[in-house]
Amino acid sequence: MNLTGKMLIGGQAVAGSRKAIQAIDPATGKLLEPAYPGGTGEQVEQACALAWAAFDRYRETSLSVRARFLETIADEIEALGDELVERAMAESGLPRARIQGERGRTCGQLRTFARTVRAGEWLDVRVDSAQPERQPLPRADLRQRHVPLGPVAVFGASNFPLAFSVAGGDTASALAAGCPVIVKAHGAHPGTSELVGQAVARAVAKCELPEGVFSLLFGSGREVGIALVSDPRIKAVGFTGSRSGGIALCQAAQARPEPIPVYAEMSSINPVFLFPAALQARAEALAQGFVASLTQGAGQFCTNPGLVIALQGPELDRFIAAAADGVQRSSAQTMLTPGIFDAYQTGVGALAGHARPVAAGLSAEGPNQCQPRLFTTTARDFLANLALQAEVFGAASLIVQCADGEEIRQVAEHLEGQLTATLHLDDGDLHAARTLLPTLERKAGRLLVNGWPTGVEVCDAMVHGGPFPATSDVRSTSVGTAAIQRFLRPVCYQDFPDSLLPAALQHGNPLQLRRLLDGQREA
Repeated sequence: MNLTGKMLIGGQAVAGSRKAIQAIDPATGKLLEPAYPGGTGEQVEQACALAWAAFDRYRETSLSVRARFLETIADEIEALGDELVERAMAESGLPRARIQGERGRTCGQLRTFARTVRAGEWLDVRVDSAQPERQPLPRADLRQRHVPLGPVAVFGASNFPLAFSVAGGDTASALAAGCPVIVKAHGAHPGTSELVGQAVARAVAKCELPEGVFSLLFGSGREVGIALVSDPRIKAVGFTGSRSGGIALCQAAQARPEPIPVYAEMSSINPVFLFPAALQARAEALAQGFVASLTQGAGQFCTNPGLVIALQGPELDRFIAAAADGVQRSSAQTMLTPGIFDAYQTGVGALAGHARPVAAGLSAEGPNQCQPRLFTTTARDFLANLALQAEVFGAASLIVQCADGEEIRQVAEHLEGQLTATLHLDDGDLHAARTLLPTLERKAGRLLVNGWPTGVEVCDAMVHGGPFPATSDVRSTSVGTAAIQRFLRPVCYQDFPDSLLPAALQHGNPLQLRRLLDGQREA
């Protein structure tokens, strides 16, 4: 399949005319063909018009048709074979096994959402039957379901060229909800984005859906993105990226005559709390697991453990010594882009100005390679210096040494919102952990015990979200089947004749949904 360097507006391949983006192989620094000229305001307008025209038809597709569409996207992505894998490797510097695993996750979550769509529980059907004889006033017949918000703008992420990109979680959950999607591809992997975009477009055609259900745009800078978010036909935004980028989109969305929700995943340092009994029993093993999590994928995960918090003392000293040894033996790894590498270098340089360097990994042997770094500081200094909470995107972490349990509590209270918080504990630590839990529940979206945060399972119970700045909306998750709720809203139908009701609300329950009927959940 030849890459064209063109956008996809509905079913048409369209050439942009603005400044082009061009992928760089971060392992070699070489430019990759073709270049991708950016879209114009007129092309954003065209994509939004098609999405709006498709919305009413697409949102009322049957559950089976929509589920089959999601499965067809997965099939089409898998049919790309090695061409997709090799292009993604070239554009990201990531190894084959990582890209193959990410492709599996991408297709798996599409099929998971297909299963969710078929089950129909996301419609959250509630029925309160009429009570004409009720005194002093009768009750009307009231029926509620969830409906999709409208077309959604999705912004591809730099660190997951497949799973958080063109057909990633935001796209999958929005399409599952019944929302057309317009993707702005990330500039780091335009070829990968075009290949996946073509797969989605083929699925749209095979399932005989309106062409405006999906479009793919390119653009350097913020022109295309701001134009998308500002268009009145866009009703929600999904974004994974920097804090500055997410805040800019939130501000644009709130400045509209009709503000819309922006679900932005932005910044997290994912604190890890090491409790005394656990440290005493297995400090070296904890250090080994920590270094493996820290250095996985050059630390380019939003759940990378960027902060470790523990009581100072000989047990923590053992952990620091073992972690320093592990970091010093860790190889440098190629980062996703030269820009991300430059930002990492700037971040560790700033951290070195505020904390004590403990260890650095093996020297780089090629361009754009992340050398792992480890730092320490005291709780007093951490509490006095907000710069020590700044996310360093890459394999760098800070150990905060606390004098007592009260300092641990103060550090936890001082933290910004996080995607995750991890507790390593033994039975002797349960009381201290229980005391800390209310604070951590206020600070993070996912709490872990005796694990490491750099694995996010796509399933029904997963929460990948958290208080600001981890995300812009603490009420949602971007991973797991509950992500569909971001793109839905409730509508109540009062005293409708059965023939006018949507199928999900009809008296005979033709979709066989589990409804909340007069306060009781049906079997």
